[in-house]
Amino acid sequence: MAEQVILETDLKGLKRLNRGKVRDIYEVDGALLIVATDRISAFDVILPTGIPFKGKVLTGLTLFWLDFLRGVVENHLITADVEQMGAKVKPYAEMLRGRSMLVKKAKVFPIECVVRGYLAGSGWSSYQKSGAVCGLALPKGLRESEKLPEPLFTPSTKAESGHDENITFEQMARTIGMEAAETLRAKTIEVYRRCSDYARGRGVILCDTKFEWGLADGRILLIDEVLTPDSSRFWPADGYAPGRPQPSFDKQYVRDWLMQSGWNKEPPAPKLPEDVVRRTSEKYLQAHEILTGRALA
Repeated sequence: MAEQVILETDLKGLKRLNRGKVRDIYEVDGALLIVATDRISAFDVILPTGIPFKGKVLTGLTLFWLDFLRGVVENHLITADVEQMGAKVKPYAEMLRGRSMLVKKAKVFPIECVVRGYLAGSGWSSYQKSGAVCGLALPKGLRESEKLPEPLFTPSTKAESGHDENITFEQMARTIGMEAAETLRAKTIEVYRRCSDYARGRGVILCDTKFEWGLADGRILLIDEVLTPDSSRFWPADGYAPGRPQPSFDKQYVRDWLMQSGWNKEPPAPKLPEDVVRRTSEKYLQAHEILTGRALA
């Protein structure tokens, strides 16, 4: 692949506000410039090896879903056209094209709004121990990866580093207020239902996902990344069978290799071999093409 891998950015003349696991965020004339790099993390550690096209896939999918949800929920997007981002951004247009968004500043709710449609991951582990997920009791006898009777809203804290922690809806309400908590829960579930139905029609199961919301000018906006392989578990519908883990369009190749490498999950992480990088990149590109109907590369 000839695609240039961007591991970090240093945009001279722009104030960088934050460097996350994947995104670099800058201030531009009172707005925020979100740049999705090709960094990849696993077990809460940023790896030294980037994944070609990853940042463009995350940005492309987010833009697709924001457009799909137009009229359903408001969002923070101003433009994804680098030519419209102003003179300060123009010198970096070529690098930023396809991997950046200029967005409104918003006061971020300190909650990860997680919604689960199927029993997998930590939800499955919790169910095996207690018959419940995040304190919400479920019917007996459910199998791993089984579709839940109704989507579950399971909020968590937003950790600056390390793992987010699951909290109850009541804890969420105490943090941000009952009215806001009820609104975010309703919006999160509605967005999940609409997008899950669409994805199913494209041959993809949306197992679970997480959203972030913010407040700007008194309005609640959907912010950050939306329904990407980094924030969601996507399964191919073809071959889906409850009772076992499902293959997914994400960084599972990376996790599997790291687990087998003997790495102790503490920094620094080892470099990824070329075949793991290639197959992971292919998975991200495949997710983009299937869901949007458009090939990215």
